[in-house]
Amino acid sequence: MRILLIMDPGIPVPPPAYGGHERLVYMFAEEYAKLGHEVSLLAGPDSAISGKTYAFGQNNLQRSKRQKLKELLFVWKFLYQRKKDFDLIHNFGRLAYLLPILQSPVKKIMTYGRPVAQQGIKKVTSLPNQNLIFTACSNYCVNTGNVAGRWETVYNAIDFSKYQLQEATATDAPLMFLGRLDQIKGLHTAIAVAKATNNTLWIGGNIPDTADNYQYYKETLEPQFDNKQIIYLGALNDEQKNHYLGRSKALLFPIEWDEPFGMVMVEAMACGTPVIAFKRGSVPEVIQENTTGFIVHTKEEMIDAVGKLDQITRKACRTAAQQRFDSPVIAKEYLHLHDQENN
Repeated sequence: MRILLIMDPGIPVPPPAYGGHERLVYMFAEEYAKLGHEVSLLAGPDSAISGKTYAFGQNNLQRSKRQKLKELLFVWKFLYQRKKDFDLIHNFGRLAYLLPILQSPVKKIMTYGRPVAQQGIKKVTSLPNQNLIFTACSNYCVNTGNVAGRWETVYNAIDFSKYQLQEATATDAPLMFLGRLDQIKGLHTAIAVAKATNNTLWIGGNIPDTADNYQYYKETLEPQFDNKQIIYLGALNDEQKNHYLGRSKALLFPIEWDEPFGMVMVEAMACGTPVIAFKRGSVPEVIQENTTGFIVHTKEEMIDAVGKLDQITRKACRTAAQQRFDSPVIAKEYLHLHDQENN
């Protein structure tokens, strides 16, 4: 099968550092290729996959509206001229990219990794179209956009081969927090839980660059970093995440917003590390209670859950998560959607 993946410019595919969605696109491109498909990618400059790559636009997240319009016109021309060259077009970029081929027989998957703007869905589905499927990374996310058209939940994925199972941890193993140090990520709660349970807390993540979150970081978080019990490790790459997550007794995920998926939860599980998380957004879908972690509602419940970690087998934690979120599993789910459309 001939597959085209589309991603917005701004960050190359794969990303050199930050870029969760770009990393997903790269993983799926490689998985499709491993399964024997002819894969092409339409994405920003410096992108590269095992198949063909077509570059467009600028790698600049602050690029102008005029530049984004030029990019839109480029994609429109590309798809209109090349639509018969592909059997499946899998779009992770702007929904508007698909306008010229809505009525084309080519199969189209539009994938979302965040809450969906319903207005765009209503407009597109009101136009004549065929062979168009919308997907999002959780039932929670699907429910934000499921106002028209066909919708399916297909979870995000990680490459489990990059994470090693640690079947046992030291009795004094730290807890861990991994994510942006924004207030909605709830690091202040993780610190309070670590102190209340007399545990060390390892912290990995980027310092915020928005004014309000930077103030939160400087006033609420930084004064508590003592490099003894509350240890800030900085921003971590994949190798470092594997190292620290694998040596942690649990990942704390005390979010204060409705996270669409929460990739760090699966990264922890891939190491065998259970997750204790607040019941927000997709958390109830990602965590299997008593197998891959615990779902809680309050700081006090999170403190109690730390005392239950010995109930979870780390090998079973990884196995359960791998069966649901490994990249080959999710790639096949997308291809199954294409097969369903053909039947």
